Amino acid sequence: MNDQIIADIGKKVRSIRQQQNLKLHEVARSANISKSLLSKIENSRSVPSLPVLVSIIQALNMEFSTFFEGIEANSHTPYIHKKKEDYILTEKESAIGFIYQHILCKHANSVVVEVVILDLQPGSKRNFVTTDGYEFKYVLSGAVEYHIGEHIVEMQAGDSLFFDGRVPHVPVNTSDKNCSMLVVYLLTPPDIQAHG
Repeated sequence: MNDQIIADIGKKVRSIRQQQNLKLHEVARSANISKSLLSKIENSRSVPSLPVLVSIIQALNMEFSTFFEGIEANSHTPYIHKKKEDYILTEKESAIGFIYQHILCKHANSVVVEVVILDLQPGSKRNFVTTDGYEFKYVLSGAVEYHIGEHIVEMQAGDSLFFDGRVPHVPVNTSDKNCSMLVVYLLTPPDIQAHG
């Protein structure tokens, strides 16, 4: 399936869910799927099977023709251009103050490349997580402590970090200002877990 169509489907599901003021777990329960799977679909990290997509559309009380309006295959080009207004803004329900702007998700053979901007607000909180792959972080502004296993790496604007995401990790903003990071995930499907 075309990567743009996958992104459009996920974006449409999230947009309709938010317009209806529905939580992830509410739609997931109605569609008889896990909250984790619905989150992956919304973030273009999982391609829904036809029965799953049908269940989600029904859980959103949408007509199929209405749901697919505006979703169409784009011509094949040798590049991907995304405008800032097309970035998908999300906040993890399992975290406080972790704001993600999803820029790109590209499936390439056995690897998924995902690019996001992560804004850590002052006082942000989240448990340690793991991801099934490698992660690259570049601090755009602010400062952050990155806890990776038993190690703590202090980072300032302009610093970068690359590590194995299978090691439990969490970023901690210890300042009273926002910290913004460019994050690149190199993930191996199908077990793509919560982002770090």
